[in-house]
Amino acid sequence: MAAATDASTAKGEGGNASSKRLQFPTRSFHGAVIALVLSLAVFRFFIQDADDRHHCKALLNEGRWLDSKHTSWQPDGCMLHPYKPKEVGTCLEGRSVVFIGDSTVRQVFYATVKHVDKNVDTKAEKHADRVLTAGGINFAFYWDPFLNGTYSDQLLAGTLGASIEQGKPTLAVLGSGIWYLRHKSSGGIDAWSNRMDDLFAASHPSRDSIADELILLPVVDAIESRLSPERAATIKLEDINKMNERLDEKLDEARFEPGTSTGGLAVPRSFNKVIDGLDEETVDGLHFSDTVSKVQASILLNLRCNDVLPKHFPYDKTCCFQYPAPNWVQIALLVFLIGFAPLGLYLYSRANVNPNVFRFFPDQKYLVPLAVFGFSTSLLFVADRTNLFLKENKQYDAITFGVLCLITLVAGVVTMKPPEKDLGFLNRDQTDEWKGWMQIAILIYHYLGASKISGIYNPIRVLVAAYLFMSGYGHLSFFLKKADFGFARVANILVRLNLLTVVLAYLMDTDYLSYYFSPLVTIWFGIIWVTLWIGHKYNDKPAFLLFKLVAAAGLTAVYFEMTGPLEATFDFINSVFGTNWNATEWRFRQTLDMWIVWIGMLTAYAFIKIKEYRITDDLRWPQWQRWTIIGSAVAMAAYFIFELTRESKFVYNRYHPYVSMVPVLAWCVLRNAAPFLRSTSSKFFIFFGQCSLETFIIQFHLFIAGDTRGIIMMIPGGPLLRPLNFIVTSIVFVYISNQVAIATGILTAMICYVPKPTPGSARLPTAAREAIPADPASASAASAHPASGEYVALSAVADGEKDPDSLADGLARSRGDGWAVKVGRFLATDLRIRFAAIFAGLWALNLLYPSPKP
Repeated sequence: MAAATDASTAKGEGGNASSKRLQFPTRSFHGAVIALVLSLAVFRFFIQDADDRHHCKALLNEGRWLDSKHTSWQPDGCMLHPYKPKEVGTCLEGRSVVFIGDSTVRQVFYATVKHVDKNVDTKAEKHADRVLTAGGINFAFYWDPFLNGTYSDQLLAGTLGASIEQGKPTLAVLGSGIWYLRHKSSGGIDAWSNRMDDLFAASHPSRDSIADELILLPVVDAIESRLSPERAATIKLEDINKMNERLDEKLDEARFEPGTSTGGLAVPRSFNKVIDGLDEETVDGLHFSDTVSKVQASILLNLRCNDVLPKHFPYDKTCCFQYPAPNWVQIALLVFLIGFAPLGLYLYSRANVNPNVFRFFPDQKYLVPLAVFGFSTSLLFVADRTNLFLKENKQYDAITFGVLCLITLVAGVVTMKPPEKDLGFLNRDQTDEWKGWMQIAILIYHYLGASKISGIYNPIRVLVAAYLFMSGYGHLSFFLKKADFGFARVANILVRLNLLTVVLAYLMDTDYLSYYFSPLVTIWFGIIWVTLWIGHKYNDKPAFLLFKLVAAAGLTAVYFEMTGPLEATFDFINSVFGTNWNATEWRFRQTLDMWIVWIGMLTAYAFIKIKEYRITDDLRWPQWQRWTIIGSAVAMAAYFIFELTRESKFVYNRYHPYVSMVPVLAWCVLRNAAPFLRSTSSKFFIFFGQCSLETFIIQFHLFIAGDTRGIIMMIPGGPLLRPLNFIVTSIVFVYISNQVAIATGILTAMICYVPKPTPGSARLPTAAREAIPADPASASAASAHPASGEYVALSAVADGEKDPDSLADGLARSRGDGWAVKVGRFLATDLRIRFAAIFAGLWALNLLYPSPKP
């Protein structure tokens, strides 16, 4: 891929778009990094982790705390899922869950029940049985510290389910050891060891399973300094270690496979690693805080439920989990994405190929970006829909967040380029730079899981609002200047914004709306287009235009905020097109930035009128400008004071639609306060701004993972290698995003190309290889005009870019009257027909998709 998609190739074959795109170092460097990462992943998956590809043993045996408050436990190489009551109910409902053992087992029992009902009463007699029902699940704890009582015997004999009339337990947890040490008359370690032999024999895979998941807790590593004198006299850490070592020996001999539900038992050695060094979390040296026991219960639920629950996105539980096999749509897409373009390039390289074959392929120079797009999206599938790459949980760290932001700022400053001339208000470089540094901030925010920090979440919301502001500003500027409301313009924008998102929705089996930004700016583009198209002949009348904007803003607000209209629309879409869109969730996303797009449009109109009436020539302009700058600085400071003093991000969200315009407008004024400021820009930020749409979408599966819930570990190795992993992952992610941005721009122009009429006397090509029209100067005003995407999240088509020919155009000009050629000619005649065919194809694919579709 790397060799085929460097800047020079894209420049020579895709027009001027890529010539203006700033490139990171060399293609060979990035190709080598990607090859190294894939090689390491293959080595780890097939050799190093050959006996634990689904990370059951990692969940049971290894892990570490990610935070000093001991709330986030990280198993090695997989994501620990925080189970919610509904999920636990889906996994265990109607079944019995049995805990048998001493007080340490009882504590884990209560922690497990609290995953279903956090208000459960935990006050009961210490040495007594406890039976509870929560969420339709029967939970039972039987006090038996020596595991030699009636219920233990019945469990080992496989008759417990019948005796309690609840069937075979779906989860059985046993634990013992401490009481054998405390009461020497019990027979001590030898007696305990004999009982363990009975348990291992009863759970041997050759016998009928006594529970769907049988778990034996290790003997708890007591904190000797916290033990009472009576306990300290008999409970020795040396003896505990001997007992746990015997468990290890028995496990090695048995060779059980945890998490397979085919017999055997699992011993979560990680339980003792969870409490290692947590002296402050225990009072008596044996029983730990609810925070610790909650994590231990979470380990049990992940072991039992991760691979049992229905498998659909988001795939945010990867411990003891096997990804589902791809469905037929995913397989077909992968075959096309990986095979079509390389096959075409191969055929073009051969000298003795039947020319008629080439009527099914675009020109080879357009197969290159298609190959880039196919390889990149397939890599996303491998990264986030297979176990090839490890995934781990996010963890916010204030120092890490600050350091990354500081490094970003330094990189932006040192790559500042001085102005050659005054580029004007919100010029292209400035908006690309703006989008760039905002996108980096969003990436850092997502990577570290900083959404839980209100003081960070609130400004990030403003960054999303700023994107929408620029969208409104740019589209109104274009439509008023060019008055081009043609379908070609609409098609270019829609394809540019949605090509990658739609492909990923089917390839990754996700929800189109889950990618959030693409649907959001698409809907807003549609609203802007309809608003300005209605009565567009009178858009030069200020009163009419302003009335139209105000009326459209009001109607849009009513539609999205009033309960009913959006639900009815989504119900219709879901029933007719086979989607599964959630109106409640989308209302939140849409209304959160309800007014900022209109503010962007009004700002654009104000700027147009300021230029038109030459207000800047007024003698009072410098004074107005000075006061505006001062007011903007005060407004910016006031905003941060306001957002930092809100009680929570949920409280802030109620104000956001009305206050987000304040920092956005203030930034516009301050950034353009002087010609030098507005014309100086950072190459580093511009680079990211030119692929901001791609970085936003691709991050879901490559930079972060688990459909945004975790992070991908291209360089495994624990906490010490996390910084290196961040660097390597960032290199691969940014390179892929940049290449996909270039490829998508070329593919968009190819898909939306409208061929010029050919004179009847024109010579037809004599072979299919000659059916390659020269690149037209402009396929449509929409794609040729510099503003076609200037203020969208990423440009639809860049300045002066020439539109390539399309597959349909090649078919239309090829010899022969086969059905494929006739269809090609038909599709090539009208972009509307082509779009209708694409839309019909997606509709059919939705209805045929094996699961409810995006």
